[in-house]
Amino acid sequence: MHTEFPHTHKHTKGLGMATEEEGGREGFIIAVMKGEREDRCNLHDNRRAARKVKKGISLKYEGVWEITPHIVCPLPPFLTDSAALRVAMRESSMEVVQGDFAILPCSFFTSTSTRLSRLNIIWTLAPFSSPETPIQVIVYDHGQVIEDPSLTGRVGFTGIPLSADIVLNDTRVSDAGIYRCMVNNPPETADPGIGELALTVLAPPSLPVCQWDGDIDMGGSVRLSCSVAEGIPTPEIRWDKLNPEEISLPINMDGDLSGSVQIVNVSSQTSGLYRCSAANVLGTENCYVNLSIYSPPDSSSGILQGVLLTLSMSLVLLALLVLILWLHRTGQDGRWKEGKGEEEECYNEIRYTPSLMKRSFV
Repeated sequence: MHTEFPHTHKHTKGLGMATEEEGGREGFIIAVMKGEREDRCNLHDNRRAARKVKKGISLKYEGVWEITPHIVCPLPPFLTDSAALRVAMRESSMEVVQGDFAILPCSFFTSTSTRLSRLNIIWTLAPFSSPETPIQVIVYDHGQVIEDPSLTGRVGFTGIPLSADIVLNDTRVSDAGIYRCMVNNPPETADPGIGELALTVLAPPSLPVCQWDGDIDMGGSVRLSCSVAEGIPTPEIRWDKLNPEEISLPINMDGDLSGSVQIVNVSSQTSGLYRCSAANVLGTENCYVNLSIYSPPDSSSGILQGVLLTLSMSLVLLALLVLILWLHRTGQDGRWKEGKGEEEECYNEIRYTPSLMKRSFV
């Protein structure tokens, strides 16, 4: 049966608390606008306002409401169990950009909400990179907050002890994973309430690394490779030849974060500037390779150069031969003139000697 409360008025502004005020009844209050008396216990039909309220529990809500004659509907079975503690994750998955902050929501419902001195909240993380080794993120135990040393200064509760929400500042790729919120509030004997959500940390591509290897002689084969260390979502990798005009090249993916281009039978036209781009929704990073293909001399020009070299050597040898012959001839002429002078001197001596001898006898 649905019980209608006496006519009451209540005005609330902004972010406030809505509590049950009438007779300690358990149920959830459905606000009914002035003049409306229809049954709105069905939450799907009540599109104006519905706030679950249980004796002793305060729940946050937003907006400005004027509560006029209203209806108390029966509580769902899971809220009527006085010994039960429930955890509700308002989100099952979240995304945050690297460097920004994220608020991880975790709401809990307890039958002993006025006794929270022994409340225990534990947040753990199973990283996507190593899910088999979860870590303890932050703990609230008997009024004390304990942070993981690796997260000191970056994690904290936002509304303890009424809320188990935490804030994670300066997010990093290593923060991505499955977060588990576990709440226990003795003396409740029920099992701890547990909720999970997946956090994805988006990151722009890191600066890619470009390399090349192979034979840069004419007719050879060259491989251009490009790799990037990180990027979430996974970056798209592409290769382009930039000059003399920009041409997109077919790429072979060597895993999620690297791609290569194979160029066969290279020629002088293969030479030029090549660019590798790594891009996702958060940005683009580039690296470059300047490729120069070695072209051997043309065969006809080589023959011509050989002929010219042979002629040059022949001329040099001919000049040397002429020089040698000239020097040899010059040397012979000198020796002939010297021999002739000696012969004339000898002749003079022989010619005058008889006359001297003649005179000596007279």
